[in-house]
Amino acid sequence: MSTLIIENAYIAPVVGDEIPHGHLVIEGGRIRSLGAGPAPTVVGAQRLSATGCLVTPGLVNTHHHLYQWATQGLFQDATLFEWLTGLYRIWARMDADVVYGAATAALSWLALTGCTTSSDHHYLFPKGRGDLFAAEVRAAQEVGLRFHPCRGSMDRGRSDGGLPPDEVVENRDDILASTAELIDTYHDPSFDSMLRVAVAPCSPFSVTEGLMLDAAALARTKGVRLHTHLAETLDEEQHCREQMGCSPVEYMAKLGWLGDDVWFAHAVHLHDADIRRFAETGTGTAHCPSSNARLGAGIARVSELLAAGAPVGLGVDGAASSELTSLAGEMRQAMLFQRAVHGPTALTARQALELGTLGGARNLGRQHEIGSLEPGKLADIAVWRVDGFRAAVEDPVCALVFGPTPPLARLLVGGRTVVENDELRTLPHDMVGQAGVLARQRLLRQQSR
Repeated sequence: MSTLIIENAYIAPVVGDEIPHGHLVIEGGRIRSLGAGPAPTVVGAQRLSATGCLVTPGLVNTHHHLYQWATQGLFQDATLFEWLTGLYRIWARMDADVVYGAATAALSWLALTGCTTSSDHHYLFPKGRGDLFAAEVRAAQEVGLRFHPCRGSMDRGRSDGGLPPDEVVENRDDILASTAELIDTYHDPSFDSMLRVAVAPCSPFSVTEGLMLDAAALARTKGVRLHTHLAETLDEEQHCREQMGCSPVEYMAKLGWLGDDVWFAHAVHLHDADIRRFAETGTGTAHCPSSNARLGAGIARVSELLAAGAPVGLGVDGAASSELTSLAGEMRQAMLFQRAVHGPTALTARQALELGTLGGARNLGRQHEIGSLEPGKLADIAVWRVDGFRAAVEDPVCALVFGPTPPLARLLVGGRTVVENDELRTLPHDMVGQAGVLARQRLLRQQSR
């Protein structure tokens, strides 16, 4: 792989001082060096002028449901439980073609808005509808993002006191066997891995205690991470207290689900003791501000989690509850929501940038590989255009976080160009949007049969 030099850039490395006029040298898919002033002469190197640009680490998305790209705009005024109840039966008709098309569109949208690594929490596996997990892996490989698919699951239907209808849940033994097989097939623990698998039962209201325990044991035996939804709404708090006799976080502690190999989606409704437990155990949170607002769930206590020392990253969540949301936009939403509750110093632009980069990398256990611009780390880099109208904001990081998502001059994953001048370079740009439309049409046709 040839050497690439990015020069004349404003560099916000997240770790260490910002460099107003600097350069990066990328070699072999990693950052070889960065510094102030002109770049060194390297024979045969490609050179990218980043005049008028802000260079940051690529953004890291730590919670998503890619298949939901096909069901955007439905149940617009519903609570979480109402929204889920309405959508379960539609999602039950998805097949591998729907998942591939939706994942292709969703991952392309993430790339076009600065994301270089994404997780996905897929927890519905209707029988006889193809290999859904392989479909989303294929989409990620074609788009060119680092991918952390989480093998989700539900084994607690309505007849067992859960929320989902019985026809969309699976048998516990089948879930565990499938999850183990997928880890063995796909999980790559190497430093520059493009694909890592996590174990991710869906939620306390759709999964039995036995599956939660077995899933944790399986993940720790295999050396992979654990993920689930938690404390998203007050309905969930009430459900846990009625059926488990404790709060959601107390329930997770009882099951051994707190630790530095665990990250939870949402964690909106935390008690003070929960925040202390997250900090003491290194348990992570994927903050999804737009989805939480869209469903009226509330505002997570992000500034308090950060003050306590708990890991926090960002997630866009499924597009069915955060239509067309970009991860860069979630940095802005996270900052504004904390300020709306706690005042204008609650979360700074640079803290928001860290949530979207290094915070996400910590959630995924990759803080030594991605999330900041440092020598030896992987060259996952976003080059944002902050010239033109945006040049009226003197601080480029402020322009990125306070304003609408800037255009991308370049997005690199391991030094490879995925986006250039706001155009996808790994797949035909026009095709990826159409893939999402076709996925929606196919799903709704099947649902109507």
